[in-house]
Amino acid sequence: MEIAILAFPNMTAMDAMGPYEVLSRLPDARLRFVARERGPITTDTGMLTIQAEAGIDEVSEADVLVVPGGPGKGVGPVMNDQPTLDWVRRIHESSRYTVSVCTGSWILGAAGVLEGKRAGCHWMGLDALKQFGAEACNDRVVVDGKLWTAGGVTSGIDMALTFAAEVAGEDFAQVLQLTLQYDPKPPFEGGTPETSPERIVQIALDSAAQVLG
Repeated sequence: MEIAILAFPNMTAMDAMGPYEVLSRLPDARLRFVARERGPITTDTGMLTIQAEAGIDEVSEADVLVVPGGPGKGVGPVMNDQPTLDWVRRIHESSRYTVSVCTGSWILGAAGVLEGKRAGCHWMGLDALKQFGAEACNDRVVVDGKLWTAGGVTSGIDMALTFAAEVAGEDFAQVLQLTLQYDPKPPFEGGTPETSPERIVQIALDSAAQVLG
């Protein structure tokens, strides 16, 4: 199974690395980070650099396309980069599955693949999906045909494990979940606007520029 993860400057590391930890363990998986050009890619904090081993002109197809998100300073340039959007659209046309995490669905939308589809995103960016003709959904994992979209950041792990069950069986996915000891017990109640104190939601909204640019 050929898996291509789109990499771009100022992407959110966890959007890519959460799915990477799961998908790289699928049977017969070959996973590559693919960027506009091969080479180092620094994530949004400026403190982590990953290596894109291939450029978009070197990868013409993939069984699975994974598109991570990031703040506006990350996804914005990608959404305005026609060669990258053309590549996303081309890979999507022949992929078995196209997957996004967080605002990665904005990139899919800009590439024109969300029209008439149900799609998820970080809760702060859900409304933006409507401009792409998508039906915005607030679930952590949203599946519409071969299109799999996840909510914000950590939702990518949920999506990847659900995807692993789809392609390799539920037992495999459960063993993988156990091996990774994925049994989240957050230290604080919350994590969604509905379950968080109103003042915390407001602080998050006030600092939204740090998340969505």
